[in-house]
Amino acid sequence: MTSSPLTTPMPSPGQVTTIATPINLLLITLLAGLIYFRLRPTTLPTLPSPPPPIVFKTFTPPSLQPYNGEKGMPVYLAVRGRVFDVSPGRNFYGPGGPYENFAGRDASRGLAKGSFDAEMLTENLEGPLDELKDLNSDELEALKGWEERFEEKYLVVGRLVAVGNE
Repeated sequence: MTSSPLTTPMPSPGQVTTIATPINLLLITLLAGLIYFRLRPTTLPTLPSPPPPIVFKTFTPPSLQPYNGEKGMPVYLAVRGRVFDVSPGRNFYGPGGPYENFAGRDASRGLAKGSFDAEMLTENLEGPLDELKDLNSDELEALKGWEERFEEKYLVVGRLVAVGNE
């Protein structure tokens, strides 16, 4: 019995068939290439630019005042002589926030007394810093709690000194 050119003879039981024929390898390579070109990213991802470096500075009450979040400035506030960058909490401490009167100021007395009114702020920015000597133990404990919260969440960017002590 002869086989015709249109029919393929069946392999005998001792023969092994393989799919690794040249045409199959070519088709698999083309399929892999199509999948790669279909799924690869079209644009390279770009990393966000890092924030500008923060330099530790010495502030006086007048030099701290511009850091109130207005005109694109960062939001800083001082607690017990340390200046914190509270810009990540701009919606609380920046313009329109519930604690906006502390932005660019020494917030120690207001935080200690639990009052966020403007009366808690030192009016004479050229005078000595508030030494908080009249605070009772509960108020000092409250201030310590606020200070610890700020230390956990925000960067210390400087210290606050009285005018003339720079």
